[in-house]
This record gives sequence, C-alpha cells and structure tokens, in this order.
Amino acid sequence: MRLVTNIAVGAWTLGVALTLPGAAAAADAPETPTFTKDIAPIFQDKCEACHRPDSMAPMSLMTFAEARPWARSIKARVADRQMPPWQIDRTVGIQKFKNDRSLTDEQLDTIVKWVDAGAPQGDPKDMPAAKHWPDDQGWNFAPMFGQKEPDLIIKSYDFTMPKVSQDAWDKRVTPSGITEPRWVRAIEIRPETLPGRKITHHAIAYLEQTEPGAPASTGLPAPFMEWAVGKQGEMMRPDTGKLLLPGSKFHWDIHYSQAGEEITSKVEMGIYFYPKGQEPKFRTSLSLVPAALGTMDIRPNTLSIAEGFTVLREAARIESFQPHMHLRGKAMMVEAILPSGQKQVISLVSDFNFNWMTTYVYADDAAPLLPKGTILKVTAWHDNTVAKKSNPDPNQWVGWGDRTVDEMAHAWINIVYMKDEDFKIEQDKRKATATATTLQQ
Repeated sequence: MRLVTNIAVGAWTLGVALTLPGAAAAADAPETPTFTKDIAPIFQDKCEACHRPDSMAPMSLMTFAEARPWARSIKARVADRQMPPWQIDRTVGIQKFKNDRSLTDEQLDTIVKWVDAGAPQGDPKDMPAAKHWPDDQGWNFAPMFGQKEPDLIIKSYDFTMPKVSQDAWDKRVTPSGITEPRWVRAIEIRPETLPGRKITHHAIAYLEQTEPGAPASTGLPAPFMEWAVGKQGEMMRPDTGKLLLPGSKFHWDIHYSQAGEEITSKVEMGIYFYPKGQEPKFRTSLSLVPAALGTMDIRPNTLSIAEGFTVLREAARIESFQPHMHLRGKAMMVEAILPSGQKQVISLVSDFNFNWMTTYVYADDAAPLLPKGTILKVTAWHDNTVAKKSNPDPNQWVGWGDRTVDEMAHAWINIVYMKDEDFKIEQDKRKATATATTLQQ
C-alpha cells in the first residue's frame, strides 16, 4: 500500500514538475497583438488620414478585411520606416515636432509582431469606434478651428494636362477679394480633385500686395504658401501669422506633369483667419533657402553634393523645415553656424522620398532660436545611380531645372524674425521651461 501511495505521489510530483514551468512560461508569454485591440488604434492615429476609401493612398486600412491582405507589405514598409512617411534622421538634430506622424518604436514592434503571428483579427468587441472622416478630401485644419472648411478659399484656373506631354506651368493671377486687413493663422493648398493629385507636382502662391512702410518687392512677390506632393499645410505658431491686405493678389506657380491620362484640374488654397481684432505679435515668412539655385552638375552614375549659405538678417526662430529635391534627391541637412563659429545640426532628412514633401514643424520648446548673423547652411545630396529606385535613368547627365526630370536643391523654411528684446524674452521663456521640466523630473 505504501509502495502504491509513493508511486502515486511520485507521479503527481513529476506531473507538477513538468506542468508548472510550462504554465509559468505561458503566464509570462506576451499576448499576441490582434487587429481589433492593438493594430486598429495605431492605424486610426497614424494611417487612416491617407489610407481610407476615396483618399490618396492605394488602399484602405480602416477594417480588418481591408488591411489583412496587405499584412506582409505593411510589415515591410513600417519596418524600414517608409511608412508612415517621416524621413527625419532619428540620430541627429532636433527630434521634437508638432506634427510627428512616425510610429513609435513600440507601435512599430506591435505591427511587426502582429504580422509575424499571422495577422489575427481578434475579438470584434475590442474594435474601437470608427474615426469620422469627411466624405471628400476634406480640409486638414478646419476641425481644429471647429469649422467644416477654411474662412476663405482661393482657386486657380482649370488646367488640362494631356495624356502625354512635356511638363507645363500655370502662372495666372487670382485676386484675394478681401476688403479689410486680416491676419492669417493657417493655410492649406491642395489639388481640387484626387485625379488632380496625379498631375500636380507643386503649387506656389506668391502674395502681391502694397503695405505702407514695407520695402518695395524686387523680382517675384513673397511666397505665401507652397504645396508639394504629400504636404498637409502650414499652421502658424500661436501669436504668429501673416498679413493679408485689401487689393492683394496671388501669383500662381503651378507645375503640372503628365500622368498617362488626360486630366483637367485646378488648385485651391484654404486660408484661416485670426478673429477680427486679434493681431499676432510676430510675422512669419516662408523662405526658399538654397543649397543650389540655377546651376547643378550631376554626372551619370555618380553621387553629387551641393551646399549653400544664407545669413539671418535679424534674430529669428526657425518654425519648420521642408526639403525640396526631385527624383534623384537622396538627403538634405540644415545647420546653423552661429556668430561665435559654433555649428549646430538642426535637421537631417537622410532618406529623401520625392513622393512625400513633408514639412517638419518644430515643437514649441525645440524650435531653434538663432541670433542675428547666424548662417543657415543647407547641404543636399543627389544619387544619380541605379541605387536610387526613383531615378529614371542613371546614365543621363542632370542639371538644375524646373522639370521633374531635372533637379533642385533647396529648403523651404518658415522663419519668424524678431527684435533683440523680443528674442531675449523668448530665450528666457525657453530657459524657464527647461528648468521647470528638469525640476519635475
């Protein structure tokens, strides 16, 4: 009897010894991500702005049925950080932005694990409520102001691009139509239709107006807003804006490229005003800061570098940075060379993608504050080899030019110039914020 009992106890002990480690391991094993619980919230936050029905992306990711067939492609694109489009180098320069749409390391890891696990759907009850999107393209900034559309919409003229054609430019003029001075706090430009996005390379609205006391403009009027493929718009920082006066006109510079089908389109610009009587303290100016302008020499099957220098005429805050190159653009860096000789890297886009002309808007506590006399140095790299996937022909010499097959190398930088006393106030605010943050930690 004792022998039987001992055998039974021994068997039970052995069973526990074999079972418990597995149970513990199962308890410690991370839960497999599912679409409804883990992936859908990420897609709503970072992807659906483009990946939804009748939008600019090639497929919708709003439901499990729509996303599941693309699981492997999604993993590949997020793993190499091609999607969501955010080409800022994560190892150098400023890393705090107001419009950062990149995935966090945790979000990226979750998507990869989901795909590797077979992309399971999960419990339908875990699915978050659908995010509401406009029926058409919609305006990016209107909901932020509690509106359905901008305060003022300025349109260019219909332009028909033939099925096969050389590049073309529409440079007609549209009056603003306003009858009293108004301060602008946000601007958006977009092709009026989704087909129009296929042919619209870029659109610049130059502002022509007569302002008492302002120096006379030489050459082109000042850029009011620039749009290029993938750009969302420009939101002014609080207490910062642009002045629009009665009698003002917009000179368009709209670059169209053929898309293999005849398309008629136009460009529309949405303008959001500050409330009447509210005048911002600072004015922002959109500046074209070149690495090269007018001349480039990119020889076949070579890498090329160009650099340019621009001096800040007054103390300034740098609001945003957007590189502009064409099909062979590889990378662009903006540096600040201070009057002391010290050099600082502001931003580096190390994997430029022609299809996404992203404006990188610096966070309030990170936007560079630079003294008068600071030199902005812009360095651009071009890759005219087979290694650049977007390169149409690495055996061709390429020079500077307006056509898509030509090249450019400049940065669009929003700059707020300020007087020395205002600059000092901004510096003191920044220091106080940094000290408070340090104490809280």
